[in-house]
Amino acid sequence: MAVLGRSAARVGLLTDRRRPAPDVVMFVIMAAMLALGVLMVYSATRVRLETIGEDPTGAMQKQLIFAAGALVAFVVTSLINYHEYRNLLPFIYVGTLGLLVYVLFTEPIANAQRWIQLPFDFQLQPSEVAKLVIILTLAMILAPAPEEGMRWQRLTAALAVVAIPSYLIFRQPDLGTMLVFGFMTLVVLFAAGTTFRQLLALIGAGVVGIVAFWQLELLKSYQVARVTSFLDQSQGLRDVNYNLNQSQIAIGSGQLFGRGLFQGTQTELSYVPAQTTDFIFTAIGEQLGFVGAAIVVVAYALLLWRILRIAIGASDRFGSLIAVGVAGMLMFHVFINIGMTIGVAPVTGLPLPFISAGGTAMIVMAASLGVVNSVWRDRSPVPGREYVPL
Repeated sequence: MAVLGRSAARVGLLTDRRRPAPDVVMFVIMAAMLALGVLMVYSATRVRLETIGEDPTGAMQKQLIFAAGALVAFVVTSLINYHEYRNLLPFIYVGTLGLLVYVLFTEPIANAQRWIQLPFDFQLQPSEVAKLVIILTLAMILAPAPEEGMRWQRLTAALAVVAIPSYLIFRQPDLGTMLVFGFMTLVVLFAAGTTFRQLLALIGAGVVGIVAFWQLELLKSYQVARVTSFLDQSQGLRDVNYNLNQSQIAIGSGQLFGRGLFQGTQTELSYVPAQTTDFIFTAIGEQLGFVGAAIVVVAYALLLWRILRIAIGASDRFGSLIAVGVAGMLMFHVFINIGMTIGVAPVTGLPLPFISAGGTAMIVMAASLGVVNSVWRDRSPVPGREYVPL
């Protein structure tokens, strides 16, 4: 009877461990970030909208809709087994390339061709969709690679699927997204077993490419100005460095505990350009201070930790590489966005995940976490797989 009891308990334990439970920590952090984003967008727009006679909650309502869409995207992609993407990826990849080509024939907005106007005042940004598609495609190509080394043929194929959309995005132009592609590609290649010599060759080729872009003057004048102004931040305080100057004033005025919600003059009076998008972190720093900003950074660090732990415990290399790619994308976005508000990174126009105003970037990032959550839900032991406890 004792043996039977232990056997029954063991069966019950395995049954529990096979249940596809979601990652609650990841979901709670994402939901909290979405809520904070809605609040910060409202704080940065209410006075300006009221001044021009519009509904002071208009921007907040739009952000609420995007946040709801992000939650739906997370749930939907969580419920889809990530292995199902393998057969669909060639079609998804080609479809994404089609969108990237189509957007080049649309009407420019702010001297860039990045958005496709859809009904209900929604602008689809194909380059954001391409980030998740590239991660999935890289994972599919590199997953079968042996752990002891990477063949150049497979490595070349991986680079090719990144190079094509990168060129199309360069034509928009969108230098920030190109940098995201480069970073997350290196991260996935490293995790997939690329040798140190191969990585050095890729980094060297990247440096040569950057120098060639600079010498051949292929970059737009404003892109060059952003880089040069970052290297010399004392110049152009009323020109290219104006955004950075106002951003640093806003964050610095928050001091330790902040000036209080709806009490920041830089935020309330819209002194910081693009504060609801690129510079949303300044609203956090001014109103919530160093403590509030530090909590946000810690929350991102916890989210990154959860993703990497899921990568370690994935049931196969495909799932592991997906999680690593999403981690690389998230980390680069957070570092560059926060870094450019305090002057440690050049201004590239990358949004702060789940907090910056916008629809496509927020929904795609949430969908990416949903795919990672699908990897987590698949971690339980099934025949032929080894369970890795987290």
